[in-house]
Amino acid sequence: MEIFSYLLAALHPWHLGLALAGTTAGVVIGALPGLSATMAVAILVPFTFAMDPAAGLIALGAIYTGAIYGGAYSAILLNTPGTPSAIATTFDGYPMAKRGDGNLAVSLATLASVTGGVIGALFLLTLAPPLASFALVFGPVEYFWLAMFGLTLISALAEKNLLKCLIGACLGLLLSMVGSAVVGGDIRFTFNTQTLLGGIDIVAALIGIYCIPVLIELVAKAGGHLKVTTESTGYRLREAWGQFNRSRINLLRSSTIGTIVGMLPGAGGSIASLVAYSEARRTAAQPEDFGKGEPNGILATESANNATVGGGFIPTLVLGIPGTPPDAVILGALMVQGVRTGPTLFTDQAPIVYTFIFGLLIASILMLPIGLIMGRYAYRAIIRLPKEMLAPGIALLTVTGSFAIHNNLHDVQVMLGLGVMSWLLNRYGFSPSPIVLGLILGQIAEQGFVQAWLIGSATSNLWGMYFGRPLSLVIVGLAILSLFYPLLMAKLRSRRKRRLTHA
Repeated sequence: MEIFSYLLAALHPWHLGLALAGTTAGVVIGALPGLSATMAVAILVPFTFAMDPAAGLIALGAIYTGAIYGGAYSAILLNTPGTPSAIATTFDGYPMAKRGDGNLAVSLATLASVTGGVIGALFLLTLAPPLASFALVFGPVEYFWLAMFGLTLISALAEKNLLKCLIGACLGLLLSMVGSAVVGGDIRFTFNTQTLLGGIDIVAALIGIYCIPVLIELVAKAGGHLKVTTESTGYRLREAWGQFNRSRINLLRSSTIGTIVGMLPGAGGSIASLVAYSEARRTAAQPEDFGKGEPNGILATESANNATVGGGFIPTLVLGIPGTPPDAVILGALMVQGVRTGPTLFTDQAPIVYTFIFGLLIASILMLPIGLIMGRYAYRAIIRLPKEMLAPGIALLTVTGSFAIHNNLHDVQVMLGLGVMSWLLNRYGFSPSPIVLGLILGQIAEQGFVQAWLIGSATSNLWGMYFGRPLSLVIVGLAILSLFYPLLMAKLRSRRKRRLTHA
């Protein structure tokens, strides 16, 4: 019965108001390119010091979960992910918006985000200690192979351009090596300039690679940005709910994937959404529809990246190991509040942690009305706004967002340079997503590889370090399967066609 007292505490009007305000602010911030969930949480942290710990945590958790969901708006309507977690949402979200189904895509993203957020919070509520112990099994070599697995997943998403996807991922890995090394501090590819010593900022690169090509295409091509339909208006909830019911297994699988990946420090929503997208495509009856506006693609990615919020809090609260960058900021706020994380947190300070978890669950549910209302007006505004106003507005957001990261013009220059490069590569069939994922996973892969190499050399077991651990072999097997799965499926389909023609 004590658990219900924590639920009643989370339903206090003050806590409900914080959850509502935090979720709304998070959605707005997440929808703007450059203003990431980490930045939103970091800005809000000082305001929570005057609150009690439970209220402060609810506000931080609400703005975090809202920002992760908000990235879907720009991903669907502008082909520009507001956060790295929404990269995979562009694969099917923007094609749906281009054919006039943007309002349906936003409704699907909202339903999926609520589902993923609720499932992630329920995992956090019921299975935190045992799931956190599972995260400890991952060592440096597992993180290296996990990064490699992520790269093979993005490469396997485009069957016809597998080689170009691999080349793009390798280009992203090269970009991740600019600056000082993660381990050792060696200086690389700086061309004797101090501005590159810190490397290429991921958010600035994300804005440039995705936003600048959209800007150039907006200015270069005649006609509207999105197709406007007069037949289908409103939220289209009946259609979205029908698709939602037909995709229950996909949603449950993707949310579970998001929770598990969220538990792994450094992995985050970008890997979770890609793994979920790949699984949804692999198990689909018509996988060739993915990438052309398939609703199941949006449901998979948005449920997975929102489930990482609850999953990321599991190692943060139980072990004191932040699962994602926003979790690291929230962990610092907990320390300032005097809250000690660890296995005893759920017993010694149960009122704080359980009130927060129920508050996170409430914030996830509040995304449904907030997301539908804001999504409807966002879709209407985007399709009705003239390109003469839309293009300068996006340009202003890209420059402001990239400059605001470190208050440095260098990030703006990097953003513009990578944006032009992305536009040129896109004209030759190179997708931007493998480049961005290579940049995100590059540092994780390098750190895991070098640390595993040092440990293996010190123990005279280098080969066993990489290929002698059972969990590593499982991840390697999944990576190989993901890499060659498109080729195998193409051969199987060609054989079926031959049999049908001969029959």
